[in-house]
Amino acid sequence: MRDTFFGRLIEDVDSYMVRDPAARSRIEVILCYSGYHAILFYRFANLAWRRKFYLIGRLISNLARFITGVEIHPGAEIGQRFFIDHGMGVVVGETSKIGDDVTLYQGVTLGGTSLEKGKRHPTIGDGVIIGSGAQVLGPLNVSEGARIGANAVVLQDVPQGATVVGIPAKIVMGRDKSLADEFCAYGTPIEDLPDPVARSFESLRHQLNILGERVISLETELANNRVKIEEDEKNKAVKSGN
Repeated sequence: MRDTFFGRLIEDVDSYMVRDPAARSRIEVILCYSGYHAILFYRFANLAWRRKFYLIGRLISNLARFITGVEIHPGAEIGQRFFIDHGMGVVVGETSKIGDDVTLYQGVTLGGTSLEKGKRHPTIGDGVIIGSGAQVLGPLNVSEGARIGANAVVLQDVPQGATVVGIPAKIVMGRDKSLADEFCAYGTPIEDLPDPVARSFESLRHQLNILGERVISLETELANNRVKIEEDEKNKAVKSGN
């Protein structure tokens, strides 16, 4: 593990070599990958920010956004081996905290939902994968190893190892030990992924079947009561005639 400033930059390069099969060399990553450029700018901006050179940090961050299309606030806390794939349209807010080995795809937003100062952006655990276009909003926690599917809108905490999809995001898979160490592109397992919409329709169909059976039971009971009432009235009429 490299704990020095430049050691982290080297680890960032290595993360691209490991997680992007299109990367042929470290030189290619350094020269051609906008995601890495955004991280590189962030490291220097954050260094200035931590030394209270706030304006310099914001200037570096703004330059990075102009060059790469990725906006990372210099006050965000980002761990080692951070990986932004297809770096464009990513936004990371000021109070965001990102662990080690985290992967973000294009269009991801780690945003705030409050105008109050203080913690207002997400905390992302180690090894989390966030698919393209996903929005993770508010001071919530996305726990270690979680996967957020493309275009999901996450408004609540995500437990460890869970996979969430949809708007608002719902858990569709729990922690799968067989997949715990396996990289999951775009945060969405390709095989055996439940469809939350289909599952909702199936639940609705099941409830309708139960209601239908109950209606039939009540109609049968009502019909039997009517027959019994008619028989009682006939018996009373016969007795009164006698």
